[in-house]
Formats: sequence, structure tokens, C-alpha cells
Amino acid sequence: MNKKPLFTFLVLLTLLLASPLVYAQGAGNGTAGIQDATTQVTSYFDPFTKLMYAIGAVLGLVGAIKVYGKWNSGDQDTQKTAVSWFGSMIFLVIVATVVRSFFL
Repeated sequence: MNKKPLFTFLVLLTLLLASPLVYAQGAGNGTAGIQDATTQVTSYFDPFTKLMYAIGAVLGLVGAIKVYGKWNSGDQDTQKTAVSWFGSMIFLVIVATVVRSFFL
């Protein structure tokens, strides 16, 4: 007689009968843990948004100084530099706003 199918059946039966007990013991703790993690992550969004706005302001100032320097030196691609710096600053502000509004 082959014992492997019987052993497999007994293991599956044990897992099937034990799974509600394991789920019942871990459900309360898992839900509380997920809720706690959600609270902690959402508490970081306001400081994160303010940090992104501050980085955007610094990038705007650096970009303005760089564009002004190129403009005074008579460089031909001043417009390209201005658009790229302005675009990166706008992108940074939009990303911070969208992330905050998406998760809160």
C-alpha cells in the first residue's frame, strides 16, 4: 500500500482544520497593526509636503540664478534652461500635492 497519498491527505486535513484557529488568533493583531501603520504613514504627509515645497523653492532660486547668469553671458539656450528649471520645480510641487491628496 502506498503511504504517500494518505500522508498528503492527513497533512492537508490538518492544515484545513487548523487554519481557522490561526486566522482567528492573528486577525485582531493584524488589523490593529495595519491601522497603526496607516496612522504612522499618514502622519508623515504634512512634513513631507512641506519639505517638497521647500526643495521646490530652493530649486526655483538656484534655477533663477542659473538662468540669470546665462542670460547675462549672452548664451543662446537661455530659454531652454529656464523651461527645464521651471518645469522641474512645477513637477516637484505637483508631485507633493498629488501624493498628499491621493493618500489622505
